[in-house]
Amino acid sequence: MATVSLSSAALGGLLVAGGLGAALYAFQDRLIYFPDPTPPPSPAQLGLAEVRAVELRTADGLAVLAWKLPPARPDAPVLLYLHGNGGSLLHRASRMQRFRELGWGVLLVQWRGYGGNPGSPSETGLAEDARAGLQALQAAGYAASRIVAWGESLGTAPAIRLAAERPEALGGVVLESPFTSMLDLARLHYPLLPSALLLRDRYDSLSRIGAVRAPVLILQGARDTLVPPSMGRALADAASASVEIWEAPGAGHNELGLAGGIEAAAAFLAARLPPH
Repeated sequence: MATVSLSSAALGGLLVAGGLGAALYAFQDRLIYFPDPTPPPSPAQLGLAEVRAVELRTADGLAVLAWKLPPARPDAPVLLYLHGNGGSLLHRASRMQRFRELGWGVLLVQWRGYGGNPGSPSETGLAEDARAGLQALQAAGYAASRIVAWGESLGTAPAIRLAAERPEALGGVVLESPFTSMLDLARLHYPLLPSALLLRDRYDSLSRIGAVRAPVLILQGARDTLVPPSMGRALADAASASVEIWEAPGAGHNELGLAGGIEAAAAFLAARLPPH
């Protein structure tokens, strides 16, 4: 019987690759989630006098911090804002201020493991946090036709999942720099690794967006090097609901707010949400 032998260089390469894969599997959360663990200042300390810090109770027993801003008008949108993978509520204070100027209501949910919140972030955990936010808005009496799920980067995946699970509970969905799945991103940025074998949190938005019924706005930057705009277009192609894409020609991943994305969302919501 013929035998096959490996050179020492090839064997060393396999061992290195195996060790790297094991390390990535063990520490992959550090490549996905970048929480600021420090509790944020109170909204009042940041000049957000109308905003209140509230506590959301999740179905799995956690109490997570959120910021709540009431709408200035009965016909204003009420955003369930699901933030990205970095920072804390503190890093969304300027965004909250912009929403306040528009008169919108907002519930800005801070993920578990972020900003002093208990727990550790995960795909299933973030889905629970998003559900707790929706339940809080429903308990406050806001009509489904006024509630808009706004996902920012990583937050687009829980937003899509929630909108697919509860299609009757939302009047609109805004996706800021959305991606098709975490697996697609891993394959894009780490092409030599067996991502399909290593990745735990898949965030497969592409398989879920077809169940969304509310109108969708996709905000993306043409110069986004983290999430290519082609992923937003793929989500739009897979959607069953009405989808509009707004693309900023010169913007990268984190620049859409300054590039006119909020104004684009305001126009979209004014046209799409039914009259009160």
